[in-house]
Amino acid sequence: MDARAARRPVLALLGLLLAVPLLLPFSRAAELPVLAGALCALLFVRDRAALAGAPAHALLAGLGAYALAALLSAFDAAAPGKSWATTLASLRLLAFGLGTLALVELALAQGASRHWLRTRVAWMAALPVALWTLDALVQGLTGHSLGGTLDADRLSGIFGADDLKLGPLLPTLAPLLLWPLLAAPRWLLALAWLALLAVVLLAGARAGWVSYALVGAALAWRLAGGSKRRFLAWTGAALLLMAVGMGAAYQASGQFRARVDRTLAAFGGDYDLALAGRVPIWRTALRMAADHPVNGVGVRGFRHAYPAYADADDPWVDPVTGTGAAHGHQIVLELLTETGTLGLLLWSWAALRLWRLARAGDVDPAAQAPWIALGVLLFPLNTHLAFYSSFMGIVLAWLLALACVQARLGEVKA
Repeated sequence: MDARAARRPVLALLGLLLAVPLLLPFSRAAELPVLAGALCALLFVRDRAALAGAPAHALLAGLGAYALAALLSAFDAAAPGKSWATTLASLRLLAFGLGTLALVELALAQGASRHWLRTRVAWMAALPVALWTLDALVQGLTGHSLGGTLDADRLSGIFGADDLKLGPLLPTLAPLLLWPLLAAPRWLLALAWLALLAVVLLAGARAGWVSYALVGAALAWRLAGGSKRRFLAWTGAALLLMAVGMGAAYQASGQFRARVDRTLAAFGGDYDLALAGRVPIWRTALRMAADHPVNGVGVRGFRHAYPAYADADDPWVDPVTGTGAAHGHQIVLELLTETGTLGLLLWSWAALRLWRLARAGDVDPAAQAPWIALGVLLFPLNTHLAFYSSFMGIVLAWLLALACVQARLGEVKA
């Protein structure tokens, strides 16, 4: 590559893609690289080059659907100020994604090697996942991490005990570390998988357990090379290791034991206990969606509309603030209640576009990893963080930008 000519856009691209996840644990700090990426879009998207091709169209579809669904929900929202603010803020995510693609176009135009750049992008994405995992393992052994001391009932890692996002987020991003290791010795891949497994189990988020099981299934399929027999063998080995790990954690950690026992309560018919009290939320969400079927109650308006649809004894209604549960705790219910049928249809259309691009991509692990992570993040049969929150919006935009950048670098023609 022509290092001198391509240095600035390459460093800017790598810096943005690394800074977003590194700053995620520190409150609103991740907004800085997002805004820097949006500024790159304003400065460098001067022609149609950065907007041409399937990767750019997929990014526009995904983040455009995110913003348009919010816009349509805001006109008669339960909390208009919150909904309109969220709608306007969603535009920065679209601009960030376009900014990353614009930097790719600049780098390629100035002689950057596609293979060299996609390898660096992949390792920039893997680095934060590796650091968070090591930090959480140190916390498990010593009680201390970069996020503070272990004063919660689970591993909190770099996010800290007052922001328990490590459990749901780390397994979602695990493919970014595991897939690049497919080219490494198998013992290194196994070591990384086991380290992640230990952290995910002790982080205590059962949604994270589901996410990591999905990652394990996808990894087993990749290792099997399409062979059903080998897939079953790899899956069986992974399940055995997970069972051993869960058994050890069950014996060693009272908090882990309590979560498993609470999960097993479902077999006794106590579904609300097993689901951590989410049954009233989902029941109320269905009533809310039935009453606002077209465009929902407005993004981030769930908690404000909640009391009007809740049962009289609903434990999530706060009599002091007059609000209810913050969100639907399930992505389909959240989209249906906050953005209505219009929003759900928009997202279904966008998901189809993204699926087609992911299927059309090459088999390079660097290109596949962010698509796997996106699939795990949006997996509908799981509980979720608030989809239209600032945190989840940034994670979604970063993963989608990463996937589209890798897809662009994998194209044969410029």
